[in-house]
Amino acid sequence: MSEIFSPADYFFLFFVPEFVKNAGNDLYHYKYCTAFTFGPHNSYMMEKELSIEFINQSIFRMDENTHRIHLCLEALPEEAIWQRPNASSNSIGNLILHLCGNIGQYAVSSLSGRADARQRDAEFAATAGPGKLVLLERLTETVEDAKACIKLLDATELLRMRMVQGFQLSGMGIIIHVTEHYSYHTGQIAFWTKYLQDRDLGFYAGIDLNVKNS
Repeated sequence: MSEIFSPADYFFLFFVPEFVKNAGNDLYHYKYCTAFTFGPHNSYMMEKELSIEFINQSIFRMDENTHRIHLCLEALPEEAIWQRPNASSNSIGNLILHLCGNIGQYAVSSLSGRADARQRDAEFAATAGPGKLVLLERLTETVEDAKACIKLLDATELLRMRMVQGFQLSGMGIIIHVTEHYSYHTGQIAFWTKYLQDRDLGFYAGIDLNVKNS
């Protein structure tokens, strides 16, 4: 019998006490098999559930950032997309190119094993480029590609170390970096949009943020 049982195995074991008695040390049972637990199974299921929850929460935050950038660009005229606050800062166009490059290098190339074709310096050097609809499409496609790569990872791949951009990170470390980096630059885009438009962006419209924890 393998350490990891299929759902069919659990069903069969539950209703055949004689078989349970011979299942070995992996199974702890009570009279009539009214309750039992699996050592290896519990560990495997917990590992699987943690992996799924981590991935789902990370993807939720990525989607949240994408939506917020969509709201920002919808509020801005085309001429504002490549406008820099000053010589030391980047335009929204630069930031979106940078996000596409970072997400592609980390979550797509590193996690999937595809070739790394990123040209990081070009992301910041651009002084003009695509309009906001093209930038949004490029960003959305990159994020969706990244999400597809992330969803394929199991616990082993989440823990496996990789070299990316000169850093040694686990699959989990890569996802954390992508998520926080995406949020960081989304905040910059939101700030610049609010500064230019002098308006609330409605990120939490209809949500009472004063509700206490229960």
